[in-house]
Amino acid sequence: MTATPRIAFLASPAEEAQRTLAELTARHGQHAPEEAELLVALGGDGFMLSTLHRYGGLNKPVYGMKLGSVGFLMNHHRPDGLLERLHAAEPAVLRPLEMVAQTESGATVGSLAYNEVSLLRQTRQAAHLRIDLNGQTRLDELICDGLLVSTPAGSTAYNFSAHGPILPLGAKVIALTPIAAFRPRRWRGAVLKAGTEVRLRVLDPYKRPVSATADSHEVRDVVEVTIRESHDRTVTLLFDPEHNLEERMLAEQFISG
Repeated sequence: MTATPRIAFLASPAEEAQRTLAELTARHGQHAPEEAELLVALGGDGFMLSTLHRYGGLNKPVYGMKLGSVGFLMNHHRPDGLLERLHAAEPAVLRPLEMVAQTESGATVGSLAYNEVSLLRQTRQAAHLRIDLNGQTRLDELICDGLLVSTPAGSTAYNFSAHGPILPLGAKVIALTPIAAFRPRRWRGAVLKAGTEVRLRVLDPYKRPVSATADSHEVRDVVEVTIRESHDRTVTLLFDPEHNLEERMLAEQFISG
């Protein structure tokens, strides 16, 4: 990174984010994402995820500043000292999940997930799912509201709210977590090697329809979903040293309130 890096500032539609965008571009200039050395995302975690989905293929590091309601993937917003913070920032390399969903209509839909892939029932009827790992059936029938496959970076989000484990960055594992499992009632999920291919089959898709969502990209009426860690896609997030992502994930496990 050069002494004064070429920065692409990106902001959510929120008023505060747009105001900060105007201030920072007036101070540091503005470059197109394709021409920049790094991206600065202004918003919350949802905006960070949309930034990664839109620009992750550019292989540019992304530094986020929290100007939204949730900011686990973001740094604190401070108006001054941005260049110094960028030069001191520590990288966290994330590898997304690849989801391939087959629908009732015969369509095949692919998407990436930096946080999680979730399968959720679409109606009042509970979902009936079969779980195959690397081609071997591990659970013949899971009756539940849904199921999550989470990355380490996403393990503190929906996965943690569903009582799944927080996974350390770099552990090369993913979490498989049920949502309101009815049968087997005592099944609490599994921690799997990151290279595991997870295949989820909807056992009664017409009576019990299920949707699949990779981060915010939803596919409805799925009959089968295959999930695996991406082999060739990574993104690099930048964090202030005193508030890096690993420390934040560790601290999350010791919150008492």
